Amino acid sequence: MSTTRTTTRTLWVSLRAVVAFTVITGVLYTAVVTGIGQLALPSQANGSLIRDDEGEVVGSSLIGQPFVDADGEPLPAYFQPRPSAAGDGYDGGASSGSNYGPESPELVAAIEERRAQVADLEGIAVEDVPADAVTASASGLDPHISPEYAAIQVDRVAEERGLAASVVEDLVAAHTTVPPAGIGGSPVVNVVELNVALDGLAG
Repeated sequence: MSTTRTTTRTLWVSLRAVVAFTVITGVLYTAVVTGIGQLALPSQANGSLIRDDEGEVVGSSLIGQPFVDADGEPLPAYFQPRPSAAGDGYDGGASSGSNYGPESPELVAAIEERRAQVADLEGIAVEDVPADAVTASASGLDPHISPEYAAIQVDRVAEERGLAASVVEDLVAAHTTVPPAGIGGSPVVNVVELNVALDGLAG
């Protein structure tokens, strides 16, 4: 067999292998995994989208969002999330923390400013402001806050919406996730889901 024929045969075998594995791993595997996801976990597979009472998509349970007015001031009728260093805030295209070190003067100043703002908004002492109210998550997209941060916001939200504090507390409890058997972290409250539930209650 000549060298040319051997080379041609080798190239043909290689080409068929590339095509076969492209179809198997790039098409069939993707189709199977996507199908399983859509059948078994449709919500998660489609981005864990949150819809309002009218069926409109208002967010994702996986990504936080700001609840502020046109001037960037907190909307008092809504629970406020933790700060975000992702772009202008909760920007999915710029997921990031601030990258400041714990002794950075800029970070220290930002934390002190946020602590004073939160204390003023909630009508509490500066020393009672929880850490997650003034520090951003590593991704800048975390939709969760601690139950402690949620608790100091209950009275404000209840008053703004004309609701009993107990009603708002019940909603906070309903949107608090507790790790199974206490393993894997601390309890957290999903702010986006909680605020959507509040709007649904008002409607």
